[in-house]
Amino acid sequence: MSVADKSRKKSGGLGETVSVIVQALLLALVIRTLLFQPFSIPSGSMRPTLLEGDYLFVTKWAYGYSRYSLPFSPPIFSGRIWGSEPERGDVVVFKFPPNPSLDYIKRVIGLPGDRIQVREGQLYINDAPVEREKVGEIDNPDITEMTRPVDVYRETLPNGISYETLDLSPNSVGDNTREFVVPEGHYFMMGDNRDNSTDSRFSVGFVPAENLVGRANIIFFSIAGGVSPLEIWKWPTEIRPTRFFTWVD
Repeated sequence: MSVADKSRKKSGGLGETVSVIVQALLLALVIRTLLFQPFSIPSGSMRPTLLEGDYLFVTKWAYGYSRYSLPFSPPIFSGRIWGSEPERGDVVVFKFPPNPSLDYIKRVIGLPGDRIQVREGQLYINDAPVEREKVGEIDNPDITEMTRPVDVYRETLPNGISYETLDLSPNSVGDNTREFVVPEGHYFMMGDNRDNSTDSRFSVGFVPAENLVGRANIIFFSIAGGVSPLEIWKWPTEIRPTRFFTWVD
């Protein structure tokens, strides 16, 4: 084989490698943009449903697509295409309205036109109390972030969606609110950790439909204590295997 043939062979091999890498990157981009996006839970605002250190997949097609479905959120169009309404009770990743560079995750409580209020810790939708019953206490700091037992309540929304909430304090600032009237094209979000959640009761405000990124579906990995999943040597004591591949309710 001549030197020229060897050079062409090496060049062809390098070109094929680059082509495979580019195709893989494009495929990953399509999957992340149109199908699934991984998301990690950075705070305790959705405890006990989601814990800090949970890693989950967000379904991107659930509500259609907006510019926030794309990497870096380029303003190439407004609104949503192939859009559909979230259901009351969905756990949703969305862009923080005052600063869309930040991702938030909360539960959809109020739909357009709803009147939402909290009175003495009781959630009201359109002036009707949401079914709420105490189901016990949790005395596990990994779940509650507290060194004492915490009351747990089960809420059941009008459409039958049911989930647990934490009550860290009986008289917190979010236990009594004004009435919020959800504007058209917006949603009212709340965290399940009611006394430790920055949500639509506070600085989040009403969330525009355009800001929805996707619906949280399944936890695929979970690790405690703020440990990076790359710290494999800590897995034996810090991972939460019972949370692997569990659906988000």
